Amino acid sequence: MPPARGRFGAFLRRAGQGTRTADRHPRRAVPGRMDRGHERLLTRIDDLAKALVAELTPWSDRGMAVFGHSLGAMLGFEVARCLQAAGRPPVALFVAGRVAPTRHRREFGERPDDRTLIEQMRKLGGTDPRVFDHEELLELALPVIRADYEAVESYPYRPGPPLSCPVIALNGQDDPKVPHGDVDAWAEQTTGAFERFTMPGGHFYLMERQAEVTGVIADRLARLTRTQPV
Repeated sequence: MPPARGRFGAFLRRAGQGTRTADRHPRRAVPGRMDRGHERLLTRIDDLAKALVAELTPWSDRGMAVFGHSLGAMLGFEVARCLQAAGRPPVALFVAGRVAPTRHRREFGERPDDRTLIEQMRKLGGTDPRVFDHEELLELALPVIRADYEAVESYPYRPGPPLSCPVIALNGQDDPKVPHGDVDAWAEQTTGAFERFTMPGGHFYLMERQAEVTGVIADRLARLTRTQPV
């Protein structure tokens, strides 16, 4: 979730080193998050995808790949769909910590209160435990966390043309949110290749397995961009 998400950009930059597409586009947050915290929080995947596509479209002729973890995987999928519909399909879609969109399930029967959200954060890991001891930090983080959960809970999967790019799924072996069978259903969303990599760890396994994760991404990007024009 959001407190850990800011770390992903650093190892994704390392994963891109040595490929033709490395660091050609500055990593951007979506409205209301990180360096765009002054903007209105968006709470619908469709709105978030549109905001990102508007940022990415000028760069989408340069062999772009899309990566997303957890909520970001759902968002990345919709961004990839939009880019393909515009005639600019990504080189690849990397999804982590998320079941296939056709297997999406609501996590809460009703709108969770702050205590429930905090307990969910504790359970999943990925957040520095010291954050929970600072009321001011929690007050800053909770609106973003709530917006992210609202986006996940309200996500309506709509059938559509499959992607043409490869889909590579990376997941933690002990992630309680991601049953393996529901990961394999990502294969239904592409006419290209599908691969699944399962690594030791839980929902935020990728923070402890950075070398393995970046290795997979770098290897696949190197293969896919080898024949791409500079």
